[in-house]
Amino acid sequence: MVCWSGRLLYVDLSKGEIKKEEIKEDLYKKYLGGDGFGSYYMNKFVSGDTDPLSGDNALILAPGLLVGTPIPTAGKSEFFAKSPLTDGWGEGACGGSIGLALKQAGYDVLIIKGKSEKPCYLFIDDDNVEIRDAQHLWGKTTRETEEEIKKEEKNCSVACIGIGGENLVRYAIISSDDRQAGRGGLGAVMGSKKLKAIAVRGSKDVNLKDPSKVLELTFEWYEKMVNSQAFKDDGLYGSGEFLEWMNKERGTFPTRNWREGVFDQRQKIDPYYWAPRYSIKNKACIQCVKPCGKMFVIKEGKYKGTKLDGVEYETLFSLGGNCGNPDIESVAKANELCDLYGIDTISAGGCIGFAMDLYENGILTKDDTEGIDLRFGNSEAVVDMVEKIAKREGLGNILAEGVKRAAEKIGKGADKYAVHVRGMEPPAYDVRGIKGMGLAFLTSPRGACHLRSGAYALELLGKFWKYEGVDRLSAKNKGREIADMENFMAIYDALGVCKFSRGFFLLEGFREILKATAGLDYNEEKFLEIGERICNLKHLFNLKCGWKREQVKLPPKIRIPIPEGASKGSYISEEEEKEMLDDYFKARGWTKEGEIPREKLEALGIEEFL
Repeated sequence: MVCWSGRLLYVDLSKGEIKKEEIKEDLYKKYLGGDGFGSYYMNKFVSGDTDPLSGDNALILAPGLLVGTPIPTAGKSEFFAKSPLTDGWGEGACGGSIGLALKQAGYDVLIIKGKSEKPCYLFIDDDNVEIRDAQHLWGKTTRETEEEIKKEEKNCSVACIGIGGENLVRYAIISSDDRQAGRGGLGAVMGSKKLKAIAVRGSKDVNLKDPSKVLELTFEWYEKMVNSQAFKDDGLYGSGEFLEWMNKERGTFPTRNWREGVFDQRQKIDPYYWAPRYSIKNKACIQCVKPCGKMFVIKEGKYKGTKLDGVEYETLFSLGGNCGNPDIESVAKANELCDLYGIDTISAGGCIGFAMDLYENGILTKDDTEGIDLRFGNSEAVVDMVEKIAKREGLGNILAEGVKRAAEKIGKGADKYAVHVRGMEPPAYDVRGIKGMGLAFLTSPRGACHLRSGAYALELLGKFWKYEGVDRLSAKNKGREIADMENFMAIYDALGVCKFSRGFFLLEGFREILKATAGLDYNEEKFLEIGERICNLKHLFNLKCGWKREQVKLPPKIRIPIPEGASKGSYISEEEEKEMLDDYFKARGWTKEGEIPREKLEALGIEEFL
């Protein structure tokens, strides 16, 4: 027996149709699971001209291949759909238990199409699958929804949306166990389908090829991880542990809508300050031994009662530094509202920081903001704007569209201040001082993203895996580096393993694990071939959606040198951007315009999708 079920569950909400299909063994060998299945089934079920908010869009859930095994940190599942934010490839990883429950119910892929006429939720109880009424849940927060469904159905896992998804905020998220599939608006896809939640109860075993060997490997990797300094630091301070280092040592912490690369008022949003004061315990994703989540509680003052799993590094940037907000209680409250209403903290903070920049430059006035003083550093305004975005009220209704569409609607030169790549607001890495990450933002299939390549660590430290001596301030020789890192990281998402573990497993570490769990003997070369197949399929999907090289640009602010700090004077010129893209396309074996030649698709065995 091996760690896959061989089954796919297909649901059409328009027709009320439920089907179970076989997944051929060859697909597991070719794609593994998770990210691999997403790349395959998105190309199979969604056409390039599909409206993301139509019933023709598919919402796909695929747990990583190793989800359900005891391998440490193997708890990630992936959601996929055509993105309402970028009109292209959309995906989001989640460390909640929903993917594990799906595997325990006997399915490795869930595909949902169509639209319900009224609010509903999908209930999966092993082989029993029902579309149930959810009108009593519509309008509730993610936390309330999960609690209500778990009262109705004991021992189930839930993934759901809040009012952000219901209101079709283009960066609405999907939440499971206070963990979020956060980017690209997949929650809005659920909202457009009137699908409030997916609830799963599974009782089946996840079978293993060699259980005793799996147990041996589990303890071996567990010891390596829990005794490492990196895991101990994250256990104390969470993912924001290197905020001070990014500011002081690298000068690459985007601040005030990317005006600066150093936040000079960062002291109280740094976890070295707030973790001892507000964190009451650690929280981890399912199957994780590295609890980078903090249970953050405010016990007194204006935001008394705020309770959330956070605040993560990216949110310390987006709702903190990017808005010039030095108040950790305001950041935490805004973070909690994003989680409860179901909107992405990175995009929300990107939109609010953008609006603040427009306000300070006279493009927006108090008439536009309904009296809110939207200057950088106004901590109350950050909280207020999260409310308005989720509820689509006033200026929030415009910002709910994302900075690209908002800039187009506002006009008056607002596009100069709109920081995005292909419609996606970027994460917390000022690429002016991390030039390889600038290329990674350009090549990521879902728009500006740090997770598709994970190259920020390589660039900032100068070495990782097979690379040494990397110069973060140079644009030279970045194409092969970023392509390799994208292929590398695609394997982590296909297996469902947290990328914070990449320095432990690398790729060779999975060889014995895959033998013991699935009976597959893959060396590093084979893994990278699978990763390359996945990355090419994602790009092929974007090509079908109308992707053109001329659309792939870094925002105007990236041309302005960083004004101070360790990366002072650094920026990415148009010539450097062109050079890096040329180098990347060459490394990928694509044309200069980013098209994939037929012979490349044939070599990877994916010519069926031409």
